[in-house]
Amino acid sequence: MIFDTHCHLNDEQFAEDYMEMIEKAKLNQVTQIAIPGFDRASSLKAIAIAQQVKECYAIIGYHPNDGIHVTEESYSELAELAKQPKVVAIGEIGLDYHWDTTAREIQAQVFRAQIQLAKAQKLPIVIHDRDAHADVVRILQEENASEVGGIMHCYSGSIEMARTCMDMNFRISFGGPVTFKNAKRPQEVVKEIPLDYLLVETDSPYLCPEPHRGQRNEPAYVTFVARKIAELRGMEYEELGAATTRNAEQLFQNDRTI
Repeated sequence: MIFDTHCHLNDEQFAEDYMEMIEKAKLNQVTQIAIPGFDRASSLKAIAIAQQVKECYAIIGYHPNDGIHVTEESYSELAELAKQPKVVAIGEIGLDYHWDTTAREIQAQVFRAQIQLAKAQKLPIVIHDRDAHADVVRILQEENASEVGGIMHCYSGSIEMARTCMDMNFRISFGGPVTFKNAKRPQEVVKEIPLDYLLVETDSPYLCPEPHRGQRNEPAYVTFVARKIAELRGMEYEELGAATTRNAEQLFQNDRTI
């Protein structure tokens, strides 16, 4: 059994067939799916799907590229939404220096505010980090994010950074890129992550793994990620699946969800 810890079934690309994708995933032993928001509409959609489908859970928050649209009212609404059944985390939040569509100062402000909100709600956080490793780690440390911990989503950093994040109570999650032939660093890093800190994801509809690279990604394809990681670590696929599912369930566990 596999838990896809980051799957955007709330994306417009799944508007017509997200239920079909869920059923296909279940046939491939993907038994649980976490759906992260990136703005208000996608967070509401994540909650709606999670309330509709037993196997799905909602993660709500504002992506750094959407930080420019966040107001004080946004935080108030987010805090109320965080109390909804099946909301398991705040995310995806963080910093994105690749696209840089929102000023870095605003990104940092929105990131910090959502960490504080997650701590108030006693929920873990899901981190988006693109080309911003040092600043992400610094802000997590300065905001004492270890109080709630969370997930380093689609991890692309070094093993040294991963160890720093694990010391702050963060799990390390890998998606499709770990299956790519030229993905030397993530393939080396994933072998060094302690099994208790390892998670798998798709980031559907993006970052489709081999052998479907370039196509629309879907939650059923998390099995390709898990099989590649098991191969790299020299372990059985079933053992890897059971461990990563257990890790996700322990992270997301609270009195109103799983």
